[in-house]
Amino acid sequence: MSSAVDGARTARWTQLAWRRARQLSPRRSDWTSARLGRDLPAGLMVGLVALPLALGFGVSSGMGATAGLVTAIVAGALAAIFGGSRVQVSGPTGAMTVVLVPIIATHGASGVLVVGILAGLILIGLAWIGAGRFIRYVPVPVVEGFTLGIAAIIGLQQVPAILGQHAEGEKVLGVAFDALGQWVHNLTWAPVVMSLGVALGIMLLARLRPGVPWALVVVVLATVANQVMGLHLGDIGTIPAGLPAPAFPMVDLGALDDLILPAVAVAALAALESLLSATVADGMSVGQRHDPDRELLGQGVANLAAPLFGGIPATAAIARTAVNVRSGAASRLASVSHAVVLLIVVLVAARWVGMIPVAALAGVLVATAVQMVRFSSLGALMRSTRGDATVLVVTALATVLTDLVVAVLVGLVVAGFFALRQASRAARIDQVPLDESDHTDEERALLDEHIVAYRMDGPLFFAAAHDFLLELANVSDVRVVVLRMARVTVIDATGATVLADTISRLEGQGITVMLSGIAPQHEKVLRELGVYDELAHERHLFATTPDAIAHARVHAARIAHEPAATTHA
Repeated sequence: MSSAVDGARTARWTQLAWRRARQLSPRRSDWTSARLGRDLPAGLMVGLVALPLALGFGVSSGMGATAGLVTAIVAGALAAIFGGSRVQVSGPTGAMTVVLVPIIATHGASGVLVVGILAGLILIGLAWIGAGRFIRYVPVPVVEGFTLGIAAIIGLQQVPAILGQHAEGEKVLGVAFDALGQWVHNLTWAPVVMSLGVALGIMLLARLRPGVPWALVVVVLATVANQVMGLHLGDIGTIPAGLPAPAFPMVDLGALDDLILPAVAVAALAALESLLSATVADGMSVGQRHDPDRELLGQGVANLAAPLFGGIPATAAIARTAVNVRSGAASRLASVSHAVVLLIVVLVAARWVGMIPVAALAGVLVATAVQMVRFSSLGALMRSTRGDATVLVVTALATVLTDLVVAVLVGLVVAGFFALRQASRAARIDQVPLDESDHTDEERALLDEHIVAYRMDGPLFFAAAHDFLLELANVSDVRVVVLRMARVTVIDATGATVLADTISRLEGQGITVMLSGIAPQHEKVLRELGVYDELAHERHLFATTPDAIAHARVHAARIAHEPAATTHA
């Protein structure tokens, strides 16, 4: 019998696992919307836009320009095939380079490989358990503050390249100040002019003619100017000539313990940024609706594979996804085409890519950082409520001063604090008569009979429960208290415990407590935490308030005739 039961259980779990695997797997219908006339031009446009960004983020991460291109090719193709959005574009991003810089500085390429494999496995596990739906619970001020902080970090990371100085370290603010100190003692204006010129050129031209890959155009012009004029660009100069072949690192299991937390940070960032990007893409396109769990799977596969080819962990890129949608992409074919375009560049044009000045790429990244920030949205949030403004500012500062995962957690905690405070203020306890109308005579009659009815509105949880206790436990000259709970929306363990303590105190003062209108979903927590046990009698629970009032009148009259001893009916 036991073996039969075990076999049935195993068969059931196998069936559930197979069903889940089919839900997350690529399917033929993913490609039914493909339109060559729209997807191939869109892929070409995104590839042209992604080229300078991939180079810049590769250099910025510390792994080199080749790593950036490899990541855009491998992760871009795999995330498009296995992901949950038809128009999402993935690759190296500024947010990810922020996380990777200290990992690469400490553990090198082998550390990146271990982190990528671990992060990929974590993302696949999150996809399997259906964690994608939780992104909807991240408040907007946290997202905007996170984005603002990332933009600030990307800008600060470019300070050494803009000033033409070598400066290294894990803290972006310290690196920026070190580079500034070096530059003050050895003023070099050519890289500053080039970086700022590239950034301003991209932003101005993008406003005049959106949709054109101006970043590539401006970088080409800057490269030509540098070759013709022989500019002195400080200690950094250009990308290493020829784009060396990607390194294939070995796994360093000795550093595994030190890399688990960074891997969790990479996975959390990849999940957060990718799902946010997919949500933005849904809003930009007609009829698009991404599958969040499949998107996590796609990012997991991409992060498993990219470091194996000498790349870095990747995530979806909001800017490139937006270009893809605006260019008319209809299916995953556009994202795959963008990866093919970059592969052709690596195979054919590597020699020319090696001529690009690092200062020009720094300008591209500065422009990207500025374009990431939605200033109108920031202004609206700063003007909306004090809580929203505080959450935004705290999240942004935490992003710059700590790490990105900690920043999101801090933002969620602060947002939760303000949400709880607002909810606790919404919770009320009002003395009311039998019904909702203004029957002051009836209310006065109840008080004359030493009965008071309280209606509790809103959530009864830890943020509001103690105020409730202080208010209710101070009633005097009352024989019966009726608590009307039909409008209570939430009761947690703290609220139930405080309610039980309140009833105990009132009953200890000789005041009988009756409860009415308890919702079925609240009964379990009230019963388990002893609220019902504190009532004098099990019949002091009522479905409706009129029934409770009627019983309270009988009870108060009985007490009035028995002053020496209080009995409970």
